[in-house]
Amino acid sequence: MTSAAWLDAMHLASASVPIGSFAYSDGLEQACHAQVVHDVASVKRWISDYLMLVIARQELPWWHAVWSSVRAGDQRGVTDAVQTLVGLRETAQLRAQSRQMAHALVAIYWQWVLPESPEGQCLEQSVALLGTDYSAAHAALCAARGLSCEVGMTAWLWSWLDNQVLAAVKLVPLGQRDGQHLAHALKPQLALAIEEAMQTPLAQAGSAPFGLSIASSRHETQYARLFRS
Repeated sequence: MTSAAWLDAMHLASASVPIGSFAYSDGLEQACHAQVVHDVASVKRWISDYLMLVIARQELPWWHAVWSSVRAGDQRGVTDAVQTLVGLRETAQLRAQSRQMAHALVAIYWQWVLPESPEGQCLEQSVALLGTDYSAAHAALCAARGLSCEVGMTAWLWSWLDNQVLAAVKLVPLGQRDGQHLAHALKPQLALAIEEAMQTPLAQAGSAPFGLSIASSRHETQYARLFRS
């Protein structure tokens, strides 16, 4: 890894990237409302389960599929992977969240990749489709910038984990030190999630997050809320 690649990864994982992730809690707000999540231990369990049972087994294997297809210039592979990711969004909120974040990310693609470059031309062919799913848009940008699969996944995971912890600090609520404790405690699991994702064939990639789906659906009619999901 060059210094430039590390900088790209840190930049892409930064909360300053204007994709609006701060507006979403991925079902955590409803879990707090229902008292499923109510303290540091239950927050850790919720985030850990989401990470290892959903992201590692479903999200990241398909992220990898998009990354690999873009690297290989396989437009058909990109199309199939993006359409699958869109189809795996179980609720209206989760689909809207992914689509809105993807739309915001592809809008700044050309700050990262020159349109006339081979990588930019590859993105240009699929930019409308990539704008329908955030994980796909993220994977494609990492591939076009030449980031390794593991580093790109780490950037995606850290951005997600950081947002989940910040949401928990606001919702439970927790103190800032509790939030940092959670981030440190959960960091080792990011590497485990990447390892599992890399070892999961697409034919076996999937999850059945009934609790998450129910929380997301109930959030649609929750009386008072801070987040959009």
